[in-house]
Amino acid sequence: MMNDRAEHISKAFDEELRLLNNRLAEMGGMAEAQLAGAVEALCRSNAELAERVVVRDKEIDALDLEIDMFSVRLVALRQPVAADLRTIFAAIKISSDLERIGDLAKNIAGRTLAISRFPPLPTTVSIASMATVVQSMIKQVLDAWTARDTQSAADVCARDVEVDQHYASLFRELLTYMMEDPRNIGPCTHLLFVAKNLERVGDHTTNIAEQIGYVVLGTRPPDRQTHDPTNALVPEADSQ
Repeated sequence: MMNDRAEHISKAFDEELRLLNNRLAEMGGMAEAQLAGAVEALCRSNAELAERVVVRDKEIDALDLEIDMFSVRLVALRQPVAADLRTIFAAIKISSDLERIGDLAKNIAGRTLAISRFPPLPTTVSIASMATVVQSMIKQVLDAWTARDTQSAADVCARDVEVDQHYASLFRELLTYMMEDPRNIGPCTHLLFVAKNLERVGDHTTNIAEQIGYVVLGTRPPDRQTHDPTNALVPEADSQ
């Protein structure tokens, strides 16, 4: 009788973990779609699409809260250990990163509404190229989480350097446009924020990739050296 009860509890817990993973996958798909919509709205100057992205952010926020509460309940009631406990803790952190990616997509959409009032600039092509890299990283990391693929997750971490390079290149390009014509300062400032938002999405995607290694291997990744790649583009002031 006790064995039957233990087996029933184990199956119920396995089902709860499956549900947690499914909700996390759903949230990842929503964040991915939000970013894609925000970038498309920017490149097409589509204010209506940008507004839809802004409104839908509330759905990601609600799912983040649901996953957080569900995870806390699992820890309290099931008292998991080892890999199961790591999975739940990782899910909480991953949902937080996905929520931030949703916020950044909303910010890009908000900037799109402002940029649409200005004449288009050719630099949106560079924005689209950077976004393509970031979007492929998100897809790869979500697939890696589902498969618990540490090698694919490590590849995502390595690709963050490429995102930083795109950001530095865009920074230079936008500064050039602003110096050439003061009328470009307004739209270029908004585009600088867009580029920074995409760079931050890359950082959050890398955070998710690191959680995969934590769940599978049980070890924390080494601290990353965070830096702003644009710092190297600004000469330091002469020492007095």
